[in-house]
Amino acid sequence: MSAHDENRIQHLLRQALPPVDAEPGPSRDLWPAMLRRMDSNAAPQQRSRWVWFDWALVAGLAVVAAAFPASIPLLLYYL
Repeated sequence: MSAHDENRIQHLLRQALPPVDAEPGPSRDLWPAMLRRMDSNAAPQQRSRWVWFDWALVAGLAVVAAAFPASIPLLLYYL
């Protein structure tokens, strides 16, 4: 590559990419808002609605293990 080509590439890159600001990031701290959201009452209510599904999956795995004992190593491998 010649010096002319390098200068041309530098010029094109500077045109294509805008300069980066000194402080790229949010203008405020997001962690307190995240803590408030995690501590809100909405999360436990949503979790309690799906508890029956978790127990149904456990019962299904128990039925499969009882019906097909040879599948126990395979189930343990994927868990």
